[in-house]
Amino acid sequence: MLDLLIRGARVIDGSGSAAFDADIGVREGRIAALGALDLPARQYFDAAGAVVCPGFIDVHTHDDLQVIRHPRMLSKLSQGVTTVVVGNCGISASPVLARNNLPDPMNLLGDEHEFRYPDFASYRTAVEAAAPAVNVAALVGHTSLRANHMDRLDRAADGDEIEAMRLQLRQALQQGALGLSSGLAYGSAWHAPNAEVLALAAELPAGGSYASHLRDEFAGVLDALDEAFAVGQHSGAAVRISHLKCAGVDNWGRSARVLEHLQAHAQDHDVACDCYPYAASASTLDLKQVTDAYDILITWSQPEPGQGGRLLAEIAADWQLPLLEAARRLQPAGAVYHCMDEADVQRILAHPLTMIGSDGLPRDPRPHPRLWGTFPRVLGHYVREQKLFPLHEAVRKMTGLPAQRFQLGARGRVRIGGWADLVCFDPESIRDTADFHDPCQPAAGIRAVWVNGQLAYDGQDPAPTRHGRFITPDPTPAALA
Repeated sequence: MLDLLIRGARVIDGSGSAAFDADIGVREGRIAALGALDLPARQYFDAAGAVVCPGFIDVHTHDDLQVIRHPRMLSKLSQGVTTVVVGNCGISASPVLARNNLPDPMNLLGDEHEFRYPDFASYRTAVEAAAPAVNVAALVGHTSLRANHMDRLDRAADGDEIEAMRLQLRQALQQGALGLSSGLAYGSAWHAPNAEVLALAAELPAGGSYASHLRDEFAGVLDALDEAFAVGQHSGAAVRISHLKCAGVDNWGRSARVLEHLQAHAQDHDVACDCYPYAASASTLDLKQVTDAYDILITWSQPEPGQGGRLLAEIAADWQLPLLEAARRLQPAGAVYHCMDEADVQRILAHPLTMIGSDGLPRDPRPHPRLWGTFPRVLGHYVREQKLFPLHEAVRKMTGLPAQRFQLGARGRVRIGGWADLVCFDPESIRDTADFHDPCQPAAGIRAVWVNGQLAYDGQDPAPTRHGRFITPDPTPAALA
């Protein structure tokens, strides 16, 4: 007997193939049958008129501590996400040794007292004990390793420090980490030469992941790409370019050249990127990015909390200060930067090597709407309204492609033997409702979400029980039962 029979679905299987009609049978957390099914089941779900596809895999998140702090994960379930990859941009919740004064941007993840995981195994144990509603896979952050072993971060690591970082990374990989991430644009890693990253990446197994927030997403983006590609070529690791963009007004229109560069290196190495479907970025308030060339929205400020939700230019005018001086007075703070051109965003989104990642910041009191809206925005705005690419291609970017690129095993596809991470949505009504003024809003058009074969979200509320799992690298997705 089946545990669940989904009837009358329009199935998009995550491979990039066109949709087909089928019933889906689920038993013991996996897809057990697919086709025209007349089988008994303990539960039935009518998917008539709706699409059923693999649950979305958010390859770029900062949910490291959120999956423990708020394991219901409504911001992700409500948009159809069933798996999150954490530890991006060089910052991870583990392995982190107890230190005072967390370096920026590790404060995006949590407060000092929340970093309680000196090794990767203890973090994994904590996630499993929290039993989040979504699956979790984790990278190890370069900045986290630096903070563990260096007295200050405004310099390169010495040989002993690099060896200590390598040992810690090696242990984390043995305990189930996906790979290494870096955030070389941030002050906490800016002074690390690429030789430091190359030394760490030597610990990565063949096919292991190196995900990089590039050292420069502005004028120097091509050189920064070459720096990331060199890590992959030196180590054999797969290279994942985080939130690929052409930032800054002077950089607008260069996406075609950037993508040509990416594609050229993908001919002889495993290279891919992720992108979010917005022409605005978000992070901590970076003095190097303060400009009057585009709007900068302050999302939070520790010394000036009342300024959250206002434009930096408006704040500076009220205070009768230059932009840079106003930004200094607001720090530490968070910001949304309207720094991209829509045509570049669309060109990057449409490229075959691009996966979808939200890069959402769950601790931000006024988060970028990508935290709640990324995946339905792609399906509603860019597929249905803009017709940027077909629906089955959008699903591939969110499911089969990331499962393959991050070695997530038998996930990301609707096929017999695969894990039953599934989402049912209405292709005519799915859309993001989160915006910059009201960013914490669930998507419209999601009918149901299942994680490991169990109902996780009914279109309105999360289920009372949670069934997410911690995922370790599995490079053999074809070996299905």
